[in-house]
Amino acid sequence: MAYGVAAYLFWGFMPLYWPLLDPADPLEALAHRVVWSIVFVGLLLTLTRRWGSFLAILRQPRLVVLLFLASVVIAVNWGAFIYGVTNDRVIETSLGYFINPLVTVLVGVFVLGENLRRLQWTAVAIGFVAVVILTVDYGRLPLVALAVAFSFAAYGFLKKKVSLGTIETLGVETLLLSPFALAFLVWLGVQGTLAFGHAGTGNALLLAGTGVVTAIPLLLFGAAATRLKLSTIGLLQYLGPALQFVVGLLIFKETMTSARWGGFALVWLALVLFTVDALRSRKRPVPVAPVPV
Repeated sequence: MAYGVAAYLFWGFMPLYWPLLDPADPLEALAHRVVWSIVFVGLLLTLTRRWGSFLAILRQPRLVVLLFLASVVIAVNWGAFIYGVTNDRVIETSLGYFINPLVTVLVGVFVLGENLRRLQWTAVAIGFVAVVILTVDYGRLPLVALAVAFSFAAYGFLKKKVSLGTIETLGVETLLLSPFALAFLVWLGVQGTLAFGHAGTGNALLLAGTGVVTAIPLLLFGAAATRLKLSTIGLLQYLGPALQFVVGLLIFKETMTSARWGGFALVWLALVLFTVDALRSRKRPVPVAPVPV
């Protein structure tokens, strides 16, 4: 439980880190996150002596393809998150993680052909109404929230397909992305717009630290997931976006209109119904089809 709470506390307060990377823009921050993640994961692979299993993955083309797709969607997720928290959209970013369980259920329906129970359909319908209300209030689609939710749902689906160790798969994902990230950083350097090395030692250390802040909560989550029941993990997952919401509201002072409060209230109601149904279904003796999380 301590590992799980620590992981979601880490993710909940993550929005406080990325604005510190200024003057690096979101795309440069994303590139550094990829590059420094592979450096940190390489160190972890050495300490845990998992290079053998890491190299074994690279020798299986099917796994490499799946992890390449996973690397693309997690890059979208990371990019949307960084853009949101550095452009005064922390609350909208938290919305993405709130609606992620509902999007994951829809992936089960349209990709895996699963059937939803009545309470699940009710939760999805309420969540859809909430997104419509928020769209009207914002005057636009909450694209950051939708990008975060759909990319993370797709990432969960692909990781479920692979079903391998966290450190090894994160290493392969970042390895596959790193040539693109390095090429982008070199291009920024040639253009003279690279922040790394030109904005002081503190900024350079913070950019290098993106690999650490990426890997640590994933390791904590992995340690929790192997020890806790899935239902407990399902409840803990709301801790992260709840803290992000509070950070956006109280620290970044983002505006919440009456319509936005109403939209978020509907999302939270949908999640209550979704959680109640999930807990109830796990008490039944009849097994249900697994849903990727």
